[in-house]
Amino acid sequence: MTERNALSKRHFATAQESLDAISRLQDHDSYKLAFADTGFLMQDELRHVRLQLEYLKPQLVLEQHQINATIVVFGSARFLAPADAAKQLSDVKQYVITEPDNPAAIHALQQAERDLKNSRYYTAAQEFARLVTQHSCQHPDCALTIISGGGPGIMEAANRGAMEANGKSIGLNIVLPKEQHPNPYITPEFCFQFHYFAIRKMHFLQRARALVAFPGGFGTLDELFETLTLIQTKKAERVPVILYDKAFWQRLINFEMLAEEGLISPQDLELIQYVDSPEQAWQVIYDFYQLGI
Repeated sequence: MTERNALSKRHFATAQESLDAISRLQDHDSYKLAFADTGFLMQDELRHVRLQLEYLKPQLVLEQHQINATIVVFGSARFLAPADAAKQLSDVKQYVITEPDNPAAIHALQQAERDLKNSRYYTAAQEFARLVTQHSCQHPDCALTIISGGGPGIMEAANRGAMEANGKSIGLNIVLPKEQHPNPYITPEFCFQFHYFAIRKMHFLQRARALVAFPGGFGTLDELFETLTLIQTKKAERVPVILYDKAFWQRLINFEMLAEEGLISPQDLELIQYVDSPEQAWQVIYDFYQLGI
């Protein structure tokens, strides 16, 4: 008996013990293929690999489907569809009837009335996306694909409008502390999820032929100003940057003051265009490209 066989016999008295030992080795993290080892990939040292993978997955899918031109739609995730807003208001009114002196009920009524008023933005985003997608389906040689952040509110409205026009649309979801679920109107093969905001932003703008910003909060403002900065500094080609509801945006941001104070040039104001209807927004894009998109 060789020394090796003797050692094997001493350490593994039975064939079953040997098989059990092999099974334990195969179950150990060290034996996993590197690309299939989630624990390994999630280490800080592998962040650059995760960034590459997060960029490449949507990139390859969109290339395979020949998605070359998009229209980005931003806006609040908190806006409701008109039917949902009306239902909410009806429910709150019943609450107020039962507790008319309750401050919480009165506050809820004010919020519900505001939500119903703001649901017009949902309708507008939905109609805008429908117009764009309808044109793209009729003119595939200059097609534009709607792309949104993938969540509720204006994002949902944009994907919904595209679906209603029998077209496809993209949703770039993001992992958030309060988990965001994709809205049901995104085309399944274009429903992506991101961890890194930076990579998500790259995919928003890489194929963008226009950006339409409806009223929104910090996220909308972040995307708006990043886009304006990239165009202003010529890091990105100029595309229409459209702000929906001129009264809202001029109340929110005094762009003219920035020019008056010399903080931006007067020409920078020309990067922004205001519209007050879905038809106007689509017309701005239509005219900018003169049908040669």
